[in-house]
Amino acid sequence: MAKTKEEILALARELDIKFIRLQFSDILGVVKNVAIPIKQLPKALDNEIMFDGSSIEGYVRIEESDMNLRPDLDTFAVFPWSDPDQMEARLICDVYHPNGQPFTGDPRYILKQALKEAEELGYRVMAGPECEFFLFHLDECGRGTTITHDEAGYFDMGPIDRGETARRDIVVALEEMGFSVEASHHEVAVGQHEIGFKYDYALTSADRVATFKFVAKTIARQHGLIASFMPKPVYGIAGSGMHTHLSLIDQNGNNVFYDPNEKDQLSETALYFIGGLLHHAPGYTAITNPLVNSYKRLITGYEAPVYISWSAQNRSALVRVPASREQATRVELRSPDPSCNPYLAFAVMIKSGIDGIKNKITPPPSLTQNIYTMNEEERTKAGVTSLPDSLAAAIEALEKDPLMLDALGEHVYTQFIKAKKQDWKEYSTQVHEWEVKKYLGV
Repeated sequence: MAKTKEEILALARELDIKFIRLQFSDILGVVKNVAIPIKQLPKALDNEIMFDGSSIEGYVRIEESDMNLRPDLDTFAVFPWSDPDQMEARLICDVYHPNGQPFTGDPRYILKQALKEAEELGYRVMAGPECEFFLFHLDECGRGTTITHDEAGYFDMGPIDRGETARRDIVVALEEMGFSVEASHHEVAVGQHEIGFKYDYALTSADRVATFKFVAKTIARQHGLIASFMPKPVYGIAGSGMHTHLSLIDQNGNNVFYDPNEKDQLSETALYFIGGLLHHAPGYTAITNPLVNSYKRLITGYEAPVYISWSAQNRSALVRVPASREQATRVELRSPDPSCNPYLAFAVMIKSGIDGIKNKITPPPSLTQNIYTMNEEERTKAGVTSLPDSLAAAIEALEKDPLMLDALGEHVYTQFIKAKKQDWKEYSTQVHEWEVKKYLGV
């Protein structure tokens, strides 16, 4: 991996790179980029590239629009699908004001602030997201559909359409860009897939989620397909999640969640972290599940979490502790979906867990029972509450949790809520197909 300006310049010359894409994310998680010819690369590496921030969702006003892109040298990667005569590479950038101050509306900055707080406590945060997605056919005009000829199920081989080949080519492209892909497989629903990559530092993992999504979309198009990260594109089948595994490593490289002498071999720190995740779950759900459609996935019957609980054994809980121990000890938050902005989602997860540690938030006892089969009285007795059941309810919960303002900062917090309230207003005033079928004859 190129680490210095000189190494990147030499590699670009060696590979005959013609264009560099300077990438960054808007508040909603959409990857943006400024393309520059290779002769401008030295200027970019000296942090001299500017762009118009007033044109980006949730960024700045027109009177303060000049923004500065500062490349993270570790993120240099060549696009393997480039035309050999027009080779392209990318660098992920942090966004700054012209005066040299970080832009507080940059989602990558938000995550860095959360990681800094963890580091001040002596922890390095590791994250391993599992991104599920669908591969659907395009129509004759090149628009996405929800049609698939795939008839495979979980871990099946050789789906009947182009999905298997497309997934293979996505993996190849990711590996050529420096990813360490650990597994790829067909998921539960028809047309649904998952590609898992190596557990790593949380910032690196967030960069990889953002990269993975645009790579999957690019390769899928080459196969006449659309890669959809919509949480619930088809009624009656499983939706797509982004289960996220988290752990804390101390300055000696030890996993602080592991304690062989405690129940379930989980340390007090691990339990407090879980306590924080559970306590703040209603507040961060709008960030981890940001679409109106996200709440069509968070229902019973499809293994998606609905109830705020944790377990060291079953998958019906919001927070699960996988069986691996020692250095692999971790907690898995099962509610996020792949439509989220990974930088903001990781930030609120980390801040919630760290708040649990700081304030010693003890979680309720681990539940071994399948929560979906419990009745309301049993859940109430066990202290089990529910996640927000709509985007409107999630926004309300976000506004009630002061930690979310602290985690996101005033700029992102305000702009995100504004955008999501607009989404809900637009959705609420639409006439949907279900309504027409149900009520047209009234």
